[in-house]
Amino acid sequence: MRDYRGRFAPTPSGPLHFGSLIAALASYLDARHRQGHWLLRIEDIDPPRCPPGAADTILRQLEAFGLFWDGPVHWQHDRDDAYQAALARLEALGLAYPCSCSRKQWRDHPVYPGWCRAGPREPDKPLAWRLRSDLGPTPITWEDRLFGPQRFEPASLGDVVLKRKDGLWAYQLAVVVDDGEQGITDVVRGFDLLDNTPWQRQLQHALALPTPRYLHLPLILGKNGQKLSKQNLAPALPEQEDAVRPLLHRALIALDQSPPSALATESARTQLEWAVTHWSPQRLQPTAERHAPDTAQR
Repeated sequence: MRDYRGRFAPTPSGPLHFGSLIAALASYLDARHRQGHWLLRIEDIDPPRCPPGAADTILRQLEAFGLFWDGPVHWQHDRDDAYQAALARLEALGLAYPCSCSRKQWRDHPVYPGWCRAGPREPDKPLAWRLRSDLGPTPITWEDRLFGPQRFEPASLGDVVLKRKDGLWAYQLAVVVDDGEQGITDVVRGFDLLDNTPWQRQLQHALALPTPRYLHLPLILGKNGQKLSKQNLAPALPEQEDAVRPLLHRALIALDQSPPSALATESARTQLEWAVTHWSPQRLQPTAERHAPDTAQR
């Protein structure tokens, strides 16, 4: 068994909310229970979505909840050379290609139909780079730690973008390169990213990188039935200790860890000490979505 190395990797498009806390807390507890490392990566490869100061707010919020990470923060904006080297390798292997097509052109298809695989249809237009889904291992299979056996046919997913037409790196390539370089052994994240995993496993195979274990968590819904997210204006996590304590307790409840009721008034440090000792992913219920505890939505 490799030494456990987990991570939390938020996009600094705004402050963390209760849904973010669930992902951060579960990944933290999974790492600390295994006496492993818990790393923090700021996924800021899309500057237009990342307002000034948002990353600093995230760091303060994590510290307020006692979620302290190991080592320096890993910033994706510093990683252009590594991503470019990975893309060049994929191109050399015949697995990545430039594409001139717009979403409007293929909107009548369920996934991008691969029109530019033999060369850009309109080479004078701005070009994105895509991963060929028709090459490599098939089907893509793995065992999710909560949702069990997973099987995807790459052709049903389409050729995902690796580098955008505006020159910005896409999530799929960046996350795989960074997980590989940081030696991540276990990924704990939301269920909404489960269907991204096949592309990532394709890329890991092509780039000869290790494949982490995956634990996808149920998504947290607000009272309106929508996923708690920055786009849906989910309330930001507090940084004041008197507000942190009950919210951290509610997060442990949302993770099916059944914390004692008396723990709700204890400090974040005391709650986390209990939670690290008693952490059990086996208690998690394998549902794709669930409502947040009422107090988490206020």
